[in-house]
Amino acid sequence: MVEPYTRLAGVYDEIVVDPCFPLWAQWLDDQWARDAGRVLRVLDVGCGTGLLDAELIARGYEVVGTDASSAMLARARRLLGPDAQLLHQTLPTIEVEGTFDAAISTFDALNYLVPDDFAATLMRLGALVRADGWLVFDLHTDAMLVLAAQQPEVAGEEAGHRFTLTHEADLAARTCASTIVVEGEGDTFIERHVQHFHSEALVRQCLQDAGFTLVQRCAEYTDAPADELTVRATWVARRRAGSDT
Repeated sequence: MVEPYTRLAGVYDEIVVDPCFPLWAQWLDDQWARDAGRVLRVLDVGCGTGLLDAELIARGYEVVGTDASSAMLARARRLLGPDAQLLHQTLPTIEVEGTFDAAISTFDALNYLVPDDFAATLMRLGALVRADGWLVFDLHTDAMLVLAAQQPEVAGEEAGHRFTLTHEADLAARTCASTIVVEGEGDTFIERHVQHFHSEALVRQCLQDAGFTLVQRCAEYTDAPADELTVRATWVARRRAGSDT
């Protein structure tokens, strides 16, 4: 067993990520186009292998990425180039200079935080985002937790790698421990990941405490409102002018 996103980083883009990032980046670009103050500088918390950062940079944004996995950041640097602004940091620590027009966190990165660290992370982002700036992040929902409980094992094959994903969902504790086994090219490795399913009430309170006003909670980077069937909800908030966190 290795630390999450250590060995998985090498095959992550091939077996885990669907081709969603161009769509997500365009949706973000459309949202930010409505900002009279202009969004130029973006902080990506949990940037992973840099796929979304590449899409945003191509659209003219300056992006600073942070991630807790050095292996994921190494792959991001290969994609984005040696001058990419990438920081190895573990949330809720975010040590970066200056302020940002927007902060983002995608692909359920914030589900990996225990509730106290989730709250502390939003507080830190409240100090880094400018007045009337943006905070956009997604979270797995209760519907995803129930789905994991109902389908405790998923298997498949992508890019020459066989994988098995086993879920141990605890509905009462609002957690899901997942073990992924990847086999391919003469190599096998196992990683274990734990996600925390933050309640809608908790997220709303944390946003309020961090100085953000919720704009919308929608279904995975679309304009459709999230409902009880949504498995990944996107939260869009704006930093309140005059907020002191």
